[in-house]
Amino acid sequence: MSPRLLALWLKESIALSRDRHGLLALFIMPTIFILVMTMALRDAFTPGATIDAAYVIVDLDRSPHSQAMARRLDKAATFHRQADVADADTARQGILDRHHALALVLPKGFGERLLTPAGADGQATEPLQLLLDPTLSPALQLAFRNQVMAALGAVRADELTQRAGKLFGLPLVPGKSADKDWPDEIHSVAVRSDQSARLPSSVQQNVPAWLIFAMFFVVIPVSSIFIIERQQGTLQRLRAIGVPFRLILAGKLLPFFVLNQVQAFAMVLVGMFVVPLFGSEALEMPATLPLLINWWLVAAAVSLAAVAWALLIASLARTSEQATIVGGVGNILMGAIGGIMVPKFVMPAGMQAIAELSPMAWGLEGFHSVMLRHAGFAELLPPIGKLLAFAILSLLAAIWLNHRALTNRS
Repeated sequence: MSPRLLALWLKESIALSRDRHGLLALFIMPTIFILVMTMALRDAFTPGATIDAAYVIVDLDRSPHSQAMARRLDKAATFHRQADVADADTARQGILDRHHALALVLPKGFGERLLTPAGADGQATEPLQLLLDPTLSPALQLAFRNQVMAALGAVRADELTQRAGKLFGLPLVPGKSADKDWPDEIHSVAVRSDQSARLPSSVQQNVPAWLIFAMFFVVIPVSSIFIIERQQGTLQRLRAIGVPFRLILAGKLLPFFVLNQVQAFAMVLVGMFVVPLFGSEALEMPATLPLLINWWLVAAAVSLAAVAWALLIASLARTSEQATIVGGVGNILMGAIGGIMVPKFVMPAGMQAIAELSPMAWGLEGFHSVMLRHAGFAELLPPIGKLLAFAILSLLAAIWLNHRALTNRS
C-alpha cells in the first residue's frame, strides 16, 4: 500500500470529520424521506387497502337486488361508504360540498331489469349513474367504476344461481339471502428465484430508493472539500511534490465510500426499527449470507458511482455554489426519472424507457432484484456493470478535465 495514498486517506477523513453539518444532512435527509414517503405510499403498495375517498348510494329501487348491490359494495371495503341519501340532487350537492367524492344512483326498476340490462330484450332501460368529483384522480374513478362492475356481476351471478336452483329443483335453504360469499379464487404470488413470497411493500421501495439518493448527495461535501483545497492551494502543493491527480482522486474515494456504507447500514436500521414505529411494516432484508453479500455488492457499486460523479462535478465547478447547484439539480433529475421520487411502475412506457438512462435506476433495479427476487450474482451483473462503467467514465472525465486545466495554465 502506497504511503502517499494512506496519507491522502487520512487527510480526507480529517477534512470530512470537520464538516459535521454536512454529515448530519447526509443521514437526516434520507431518514426523513424514508419515513414520509413510506407512510405516504403505504396504501399504494397494499392491495385492498382502504382508499380515503367516500361514496354514497342513492337507492331509487328499494328492492332486494338493490340492497344486495349495496352489501356487495360494502364487502369490497376499499372506498368508504357514507349514509345513503334520498335522491340524486342531494348526492350532487354533497359532492359540491365535498362531503363525499362519489355517488352511485341505482335507478327504479334495477331489480326487475337485473338480467336484461341496456335493453337486451328490446325495451329501453335506465342505466346506473355514477356521479363523481372531477378533481378525483382518474385512477380512483376507474377503481370505483371497476368495483361497481364487480359488485354488479356478483349480484347477477347470485340471481342466476337462485333461478337455476329453482328451475332444476336444486335444494335451497329457506329464508337465506341469495348473496353468496364466493371464495377468492385468485392468489397473488411474487415470483423469486428461490421461493415464492408476498408482494413488495412501500418500505421495500422507499428505503433503497432514498438510500441511493442520499449516497449521490455526497457530491456536496466532496465538491466542497475539493474546491476549498483548490482555492487554498492544497492541490497545487500536492502536485508540486509529485502526487499525480489520479492518486489524489483515489485518496478521496475510500473515505466517502466508507461514509456511504455507514449510510446504507443506518438506513437499513431505520427501515427495520424506526419505520414500524410509524405504523408501517418493517423492512425485510435477505435472510442468507450470499444474498446479503449480493445486497452489499449493489450498495458498493452505487457508492462508487456516486463518489465518482461527485468528483466529476467537483472537477467541473469553479466554486462551491456552482457545485451545489449543478450536483444538486443533477441528482434531483436523476432521481425524478430514475424511479426514486415516483415509482417506475406507475410511469408511462415512454418515461420507463427514459428511466433506464439514470444511474439511480440501475442501483434501484439491483436492490430490488436482491430484496424482492432473491437474485443471484449473475442476475446482478447488468446493473452493477452499468454502475461501475459510469464510475470509471466519470473518473476518467475528471482526470481529463484536470489535465486540460493544467495544460491551459502552462
